[in-house]
Amino acid sequence: MKKYLVEFIGTFFLVLTIVMAVNTLGDNGFVAPIAIGSALMVMIFAGGHISGAHYNPAVTLGVLMRGKISMADVPGYMIAQIVGGAAAAALGAFLLGDKAPAAANALAPDVVPALIAEILGTFALVYVILNVATSKGTSGNSFYGLAIGFTVTAMAYALGPISGGAFNPAVAIGLGVGSMFSWASIWIYLVGCFAGAALAAIVFNFVKADDDV
Repeated sequence: MKKYLVEFIGTFFLVLTIVMAVNTLGDNGFVAPIAIGSALMVMIFAGGHISGAHYNPAVTLGVLMRGKISMADVPGYMIAQIVGGAAAAALGAFLLGDKAPAAANALAPDVVPALIAEILGTFALVYVILNVATSKGTSGNSFYGLAIGFTVTAMAYALGPISGGAFNPAVAIGLGVGSMFSWASIWIYLVGCFAGAALAAIVFNFVKADDDV
């Protein structure tokens, strides 16, 4: 139960940061990816020793394929992440009041470019996570949270203009709740994020060191 609570808390503050930063920074919105990556970084350092700090159903899938989480824990992780993201978006909309985004303005990206962007961004994220947080060669390192947070920041700058830069099904669902993403487009993020995560796990399992079991 403690692991699921940590996953809820981490995902909650990640999504709350996204909602508030994107909608309040105005002309300074270009710094939002820094705030988002920083929020993820600190929540990873806060909860990594308890739950592994996935905060992302696609990461949980990748870690499952890596063999570092049991199938029995997967539903609890994913439910906690999705509920945390949805709760954060709902609270963010309340806090924003009149500044809250309208459903009519929700992002509905072009399907093929957005799908490719979400696959690539999630691949990069999960590939980095598996290497810095689950490998024997990087065991006990102190930089994994920073590496993961900066991956999200970099991918948000590089691919966010194409897809909105979710790279996380819980984020996408949360932003649907917060009227930032169109519900008709949510499938793009579900398919793209899970596909990117699965591909990253396949590649990692292929290239990992022989003793990295």
